[in-house]
Amino acid sequence: MNLAAKDVAQYLKDHPEFFTQYADVLAQITLPDPHGGRAVSITERQIGNLRDQAKRLESKLAELIRFGEENDALSGKTHRLDVALAGATDVSGVLRVLYAHLGGDFAVPHVAVRLWDVSGDQVDTRAPEFTPMSVAAHEFAAGLTRPYCGAGSGPDVLGWFGERGSHVRSLALVTLRRGPNTFGFLALGSEEPQRFYPEMGTLFLERIGEVAAAALNRTLS
Repeated sequence: MNLAAKDVAQYLKDHPEFFTQYADVLAQITLPDPHGGRAVSITERQIGNLRDQAKRLESKLAELIRFGEENDALSGKTHRLDVALAGATDVSGVLRVLYAHLGGDFAVPHVAVRLWDVSGDQVDTRAPEFTPMSVAAHEFAAGLTRPYCGAGSGPDVLGWFGERGSHVRSLALVTLRRGPNTFGFLALGSEEPQRFYPEMGTLFLERIGEVAAAALNRTLS
């Protein structure tokens, strides 16, 4: 009878008593060492497999610890930004906090804010933050359901960063909302192509956008 390897493997799984009944067979079996040319016993091979598995688990644990440390650091930076925004008493103060913390604590080299559909004594139409934007930019903002992260392009955006805007290689665009309506953009630019990329998590960007929008709404009202 011809047996396939998978049939033998399944039989041994279904009959674990086999090697109890035929212990001498188990003692005679040797396997090639995956790390060398010599033959080893099943026990040695199992120990080797366990060691390899332990190494993989150690590597995964180190990766998880690194991610946890990075998230802790981001959480601390976001908290400091939240506290500073809570203490800002006017629109210019909110903008100063955003530029200072995002450019300093978060080390984002290019930061810009654009606002529209706002009015009041604190709206200075001469300030770059209130510069009128194109219809395409408004439509782009309205269509975003989460922060945009990707290549350094977008409607009007690179020009917001001034002379060095042409050096931006990756970009994050965070919408500022008043209820269901978008009233602004928070733009973050980097000269590193992989600083902001399409597959990255956006939880902290979303939280920053929410607290920035809340502070601006409070001071513009």
